[in-house]
Amino acid sequence: MNIDWPFDRRRAGLLLHPTSLPSNYGNGDLGPDAYHFVDFMAACGFTVWQTLPLGPTHNDLSPYSAQSVHAGNPRLIALEPLIEAGWLQPDAGPGADETGWDYRQKRLVKARYRFEEAGGIKRSDYKAFLQHHQGWLDDYALYQAIRAAQGQRAWFDWPRELRDRQPGALAAARQQLSETVAQVQFEQFLFYQQWTALKRYANQRGILIFGDIPLFVGYDSADVWAQREAFLLDSEGRRQVVAGVPPDYFSVTGQLWGNPHYAWERMKADRFQWWKERIRTQLTQFDLLRIDHFRGLEAYWEIPASAETAVAGQWRQAPGDELFRALRAEFGNLPLVAEDLGIITPEVETLRDAHGLPGMKVLHFAFGSGADNPYLPHHHIPNSVVYTGTHDNNTTLGWFAELDEQTRTHLFDYLGGGPERMPELLIRTAFASVARLAVAPMQDVLELGSEDRMNRPGVAEGNWRWQFRWEQVKSGVTEHYRHLLMLYGRL
Repeated sequence: MNIDWPFDRRRAGLLLHPTSLPSNYGNGDLGPDAYHFVDFMAACGFTVWQTLPLGPTHNDLSPYSAQSVHAGNPRLIALEPLIEAGWLQPDAGPGADETGWDYRQKRLVKARYRFEEAGGIKRSDYKAFLQHHQGWLDDYALYQAIRAAQGQRAWFDWPRELRDRQPGALAAARQQLSETVAQVQFEQFLFYQQWTALKRYANQRGILIFGDIPLFVGYDSADVWAQREAFLLDSEGRRQVVAGVPPDYFSVTGQLWGNPHYAWERMKADRFQWWKERIRTQLTQFDLLRIDHFRGLEAYWEIPASAETAVAGQWRQAPGDELFRALRAEFGNLPLVAEDLGIITPEVETLRDAHGLPGMKVLHFAFGSGADNPYLPHHHIPNSVVYTGTHDNNTTLGWFAELDEQTRTHLFDYLGGGPERMPELLIRTAFASVARLAVAPMQDVLELGSEDRMNRPGVAEGNWRWQFRWEQVKSGVTEHYRHLLMLYGRL
């Protein structure tokens, strides 16, 4: 079927990262439960599935500091399709002392051997994949191979000849590490096959896939290693300034992300080719894209690399208008959403509105102050996306449990309900908004508390691991949500 423009009508969606799907192999993946989730959404009447970024993560599992802006996360590769293809035999699953990812890695290696034995490397679709993605895949596969050979050390700690990409050293590494390079390429082939099939399945059922683009790139990533000229680094690849945000709702000391900043002047010189290639990849994976930390495209918080918190930073101007003009000249009208939360100035709003980008309204931020709060529903506009909360927020039940009495009084006075109606009261409020798209995290649909939140900004450990279980979906949920979406004109 043809996919309509995402903001052609009133829609509703669910926010759930694929790693949060149920799974027998550690984190959720692109296997049967992903298709079951699409069927669940379709039965409810939701037409948008929003995910977090899909790139390969470091050990902290954060999708917002991935190892590539083009590659997919191999942790998402499902094993069931490999068994169906005859590249794996069924087994008993992970051992008692084996993590889901260790198990999945071993099985992916076995699958490649069988794939090659069966002549898979000669298949036209495999060769076409390698050729089509050569522009980023060659560097990414070599980066991962060297990183593994170097004991998973970051590229800026490699021997100088590898760190600085001396041609002879790279050629030798590519030859010596050819097995690992081939494995990485094979895994990317599997990821793209499985993601494309899942997206097609969702689209055929009228569901759009809503992706997320982190504004900044992980320092230890193939992108920074292979294209150092695009970032503000010294001659040895060290950061002089890093990204983050000043003190805000989430943290009194701000957030020190540590990502390198872009060398915007050099990017402007070639009409933002790096960004064009990044967007080109994302447009093959998603129907709609959120630009995380959109305000950093108008002005960004620059923090000295030696700083211990984000407090010592300062604002620097970014060429956001020039960037969007270049992207629109390349791609036409882009299906982008601006994450315009936090410290938003008139200049940020001007940039957003000049390019017609929908902004975000988060109901968790709406209550406890005056009638001029921009997140209150009477300030919403159609060209926006309303959320109960995002992946960075507590669940709605967890948020509600922590509210002071004054904020609770304002909440119920404004919405006309009592505590027994949470979190559905807030979900109904989002659905009733004039915002063209309303999104609820899956935790809110399941009525879960703080222990099931996805991320705690400013807390380094324990994030990005939440998974739901199908038995948590209460009887009658699909009929209930189908009724609500019909009631509020979002079916």
